[in-house]
Amino acid sequence: MYNLFERYKPFNMGFFSLLVFSTIFLLIAFNFTNILIAKIENELFDIIINSIADAYLQVSVFVAAVLLLFYGAESIFGINLSKRLQNGGIFQVPAASALGALPGCGGALLVITQFTTGNISFGSVVAVLTSTMGDAAFLLIASEPKTGFFIMFLGFFVGLLSGWIVDYTHPKGFLVPKKHINIERDTSRSKSNNLFKFTWLVLLLPGLVIGLMMAFQIDVNELLQNKYIRETGTSIGFIAGSLLIIFHLISSKGKIYKKTSLDGGTPLERTFLDTNFVTVWVVIAFLLFELVIFYTSFDLKILFSNYLIFAPLIAVLIGFIPGCGPQIIITSTYLMGVIPLSAQIGNAISNDGDALFPILAIAPKVGLVATLYSAIPAIFFSYGFLLIFE
Repeated sequence: MYNLFERYKPFNMGFFSLLVFSTIFLLIAFNFTNILIAKIENELFDIIINSIADAYLQVSVFVAAVLLLFYGAESIFGINLSKRLQNGGIFQVPAASALGALPGCGGALLVITQFTTGNISFGSVVAVLTSTMGDAAFLLIASEPKTGFFIMFLGFFVGLLSGWIVDYTHPKGFLVPKKHINIERDTSRSKSNNLFKFTWLVLLLPGLVIGLMMAFQIDVNELLQNKYIRETGTSIGFIAGSLLIIFHLISSKGKIYKKTSLDGGTPLERTFLDTNFVTVWVVIAFLLFELVIFYTSFDLKILFSNYLIFAPLIAVLIGFIPGCGPQIIITSTYLMGVIPLSAQIGNAISNDGDALFPILAIAPKVGLVATLYSAIPAIFFSYGFLLIFE
């Protein structure tokens, strides 16, 4: 059986050394972060800290878990998902739509990664971007399970139809890149890189547990708070998120739009590099979104209250915004009764979650066209639901 961690055997640093250095580093970083959070009382500083922490805990850990699952399945069972998607024929679109319908952005990002290497059709991209609801799905399933699963199945169905229609109406190879786009290889095996990867792995499991607790509306900071530690969850998220950003900047030589890849690497290494790339763009989105709110005091609740008849259209347009932050707000306003279910449906279909970041960075035309295509069924189904059921 293929060992997921076999590349860690020939590390220049032994396992025990990695464990010791990683533990020392995390203890120092954890205490330093807690001191900063406790001593610096500045709202802008809090926005930066929380944006990095939320990006890691709400997105990166789920992306890493899904990617590790799929890459691990490829290696352990000899399954090459790239080849399966590439040779899937008429089943390529259903597979993409099903991956997109999964909660979180990991499945969608996997499909996008395969498209940028020319393995799947443009219709599959439309299918996955149409079916995905991103991380807002966790919130909806936790609060209203029936509604959450209904929208998941609806998203799969709409994505399936949209993908097949796009592939049928466009020539084969439409917008598909002829070769890898902006892919760089990171073949380094330095001690510092090994320490980064090992520390990332150590933080992944507690990060995933905290992320799941947050998704189900459990206040981790309050739960673990004591007289010594105030922000346990935030500290772990900030440290891990910062590590991913730093390593991506190192491996991409400071070019954040560059996606690094390691052909033939272990599932752990491939997951590590892909997660780093996504995390950088998610942090940028979280920061931009929070800073806009901070400086403009823009309130979506007031907007929907004043123009309720336009709620589905507004929700669809907000779905164009890359990232899961705005979409989580839409889901929250639905759960609070501010907007109707039709608006939630429109946003769920039109939003592309964090999967839109890499495609916009690597192939912007593909991302823009796919987003516009997903808006058509979003408007149709949201207003159809509004007219028939509401």
